[in-house]
Amino acid sequence: MSSPLWPYVTPGISDDLFERLPGIPMSKREVRLLLISYLRLQSDSIVWDIGAGTGTIPVETGLICPQGRIIAVERDEEVANLIRRNCDRFGVENVTVVEGSAPECLDSLTEAPSRVCIEGGRHIKAILQEVWKRLLPQGRVIATAANLESLYAISESFADLQVRNVEVVQPALNRLETRGIHQTFAAINPIFILSGEKID
Repeated sequence: MSSPLWPYVTPGISDDLFERLPGIPMSKREVRLLLISYLRLQSDSIVWDIGAGTGTIPVETGLICPQGRIIAVERDEEVANLIRRNCDRFGVENVTVVEGSAPECLDSLTEAPSRVCIEGGRHIKAILQEVWKRLLPQGRVIATAANLESLYAISESFADLQVRNVEVVQPALNRLETRGIHQTFAAINPIFILSGEKID
């Protein structure tokens, strides 16, 4: 699948091509590339994106998985509508937006995922437990942590759930920016990315 706004087969859509809302988080392009690489997508992957925010991951994975189905979970109605608008901007038709709070709303999802991306979340342990019940064998889960408490909660949950082939990265990314008459490097907020597999 391709989009007039992004007519390439590679991921990494420029951040400024997405519609945004003030205060709504967005996975920066460089971080998004890492998240997508750890998902190890296939053309027909069934992806849950929990805490989908601006909708960058649903849009990118929707383009990468033309025979797949993407479920974007977002609790705020205004933000859910933002995801729909961004899908429309890129002509992505295989994304379904589910309005609700995880983990409670996950019961309503009828199709088990082969890939799950969890971007933050106040109830990360409960979300991971519910996701793990539904994740297909040989499925993959990735979760992000922006603080030490979330990192510890995800690590502990991965151990309790016996997640296999666990990988943890904390990339240091900088972008060249123009400030006044100078060009300088500005750091992208650091984030931990944890990934692993369900092997049954």
